[in-house]
Parts: sequence; C-alpha cells; structure tokens
Amino acid sequence: MKKVLLVVAGPTAAGKTALAIQLAKYFKTEILSADSRQFYKEMSIGTAKPSAEELAAVPHHFIGSHSITDRFSVADFEKAALEKLAELYQKHDVAIIVGGSGLYLQAVEQGFDEIPEADLQERERWNQLYEQQGLEYLQQQLKILDPEYYQKVDVQNPQRIIRALEVSSSTGKTFSSFLTKIKKERPFKIIKIGINPNRKILYDMINRRVDLMVENGLIEEVKQLLPYQHLNALKTVGYKELFEAFNNNLPVKEALEKIKQNTRHFAKRQITWFKKDEEIKWFDSADVKPVLDYILPLIG
Repeated sequence: MKKVLLVVAGPTAAGKTALAIQLAKYFKTEILSADSRQFYKEMSIGTAKPSAEELAAVPHHFIGSHSITDRFSVADFEKAALEKLAELYQKHDVAIIVGGSGLYLQAVEQGFDEIPEADLQERERWNQLYEQQGLEYLQQQLKILDPEYYQKVDVQNPQRIIRALEVSSSTGKTFSSFLTKIKKERPFKIIKIGINPNRKILYDMINRRVDLMVENGLIEEVKQLLPYQHLNALKTVGYKELFEAFNNNLPVKEALEKIKQNTRHFAKRQITWFKKDEEIKWFDSADVKPVLDYILPLIG
C-alpha cells in the first residue's frame, strides 16, 4: 500500500484541530502542524495551540518546537516535515498534516523553491521601514520592484512582503525570478480536505475564540512578550494589536475588537488562498463521518 498524507486545510477557528485528532485516532497515526505561528513555544494562547488534552490524545509535531528568536523558514519546515514523515511512515501507512498556513502546506505537498538567504542588514532595513512608513509603503515598493509577485502574494502579510523585498534588494533580482514552479514528486499519496463553515458561523467562532483567549490569559501572555515585539514571529494578529495598545496607552477593549476584525480578514485571505487549489475537497463542518466517507475509498 502506498503511504498516504492527509492534508486538513482551512481558515482559522474552523475546527481543523478537532477533525485532525478524530482522523488521527481513526487511523492510529500522528499529526504534523503546518501552522506557522504555533511553531513558537512562547506563543500559545494567541495562536490557539491545541490544548494539553488534545496534545495528549494524539502525538503532535511542530507545536512549540522552536523559539521566537529562531529563524525557521518555509524551506526549513519543508525539510524538517519530510524527515518527520519518513520517520512516521516506518510505522504508519497514513500521516496527517493540518494547518492554515497555505505556503507551509504547499511546501510539503509539492516543494519549495530554493531562494537565497537575504543580507541581514537588508532585512533590518526593511523591518525599520515597515515600522516607520507602514505596510502601505512596503506594498508600493513591492509593486515597483516585483509586480509579478505583488499580484500573487498576500499583500496584507508584512512578513511575506519583507521577505520578497529583502531578497530583491540583496540579490538585485526579483523574488519571483527564484520561483521555478517545478512540482516535486513525493513518495506518498496526498489527499486534501478543507473545512469552510458558513461565513456567519465562522465569524461567530472567531469572535468566541478571541473571548476564550482573553479568559485563558492572552493579555498576560502578550505583556510578557513586550520585550520581543520587534521579532518577525510576533508581528501577527493577536499580538500586534495588543502591543500597539500597550505602547500607546490605548484601551485594551478596542485592541480586542481589532483582533476579532483582523482575524476575520485573515480567515478570508486564507479561504481565498485555499480555494485556488482544485484538489481540496471541501466540507462545511468538522464532522468526521462525511470526511471518512470521502477518504476511505481513495485510500483503498
């Protein structure tokens, strides 16, 4: 039997973790996380990591595996994930990867292009420009320097834009010129499923999740991370809004509403990304039965 990788994709708060755990229990296997924010051990509440009970129910990999001070790129993740899958396939026929970070899932599914490391001074320069001039300035610079990549990148994601700009300014070549688009063959069959609840239901789930984060100690977690707010890992929804509130003495309540709003926008961008992949079979909830009904005949 050919080894199988089950990909569970979809927007934040849709129920991916719950579904992945049910699938892992059914197939008696393990889960790889492809959530680029959950890699970091210092960020737990604001990234909605699986609970202690969920982590105990099924073995998970790449949850809290790195520090916010580590550089862990998409290419690094591809290499590490493939090594872990090779190890898992020694004892399992099926493995599961779950996450909302489309680029990280894509790297495991079909490979990530070899992109040169940027000059650290250039990275710092673009980060400073982001702090001083804002996201719109970076967007305009990318549009000028690399219009092809500007058309496909998530222009609301400063880390993606800075990565492209730092490579372009370090090498003198556009970031898009390094994207070969050559799909690599994998030694396992890939079956992709996605969860995309009704928009109103999803937005309600997002709002409830933020409220639950606050109950679980989000404010205290972010306060502890204030000395590290300059790190790229922390320039993300759920943290940046509260940093802004603390730095400028703004009401925390307003920051929490911004987190809800920005998370809804983030979910919308995730859906747009995943909808481009015609191989994903979509479901409107985390109910495991229809998913298994779809998967089992394909596994054979």
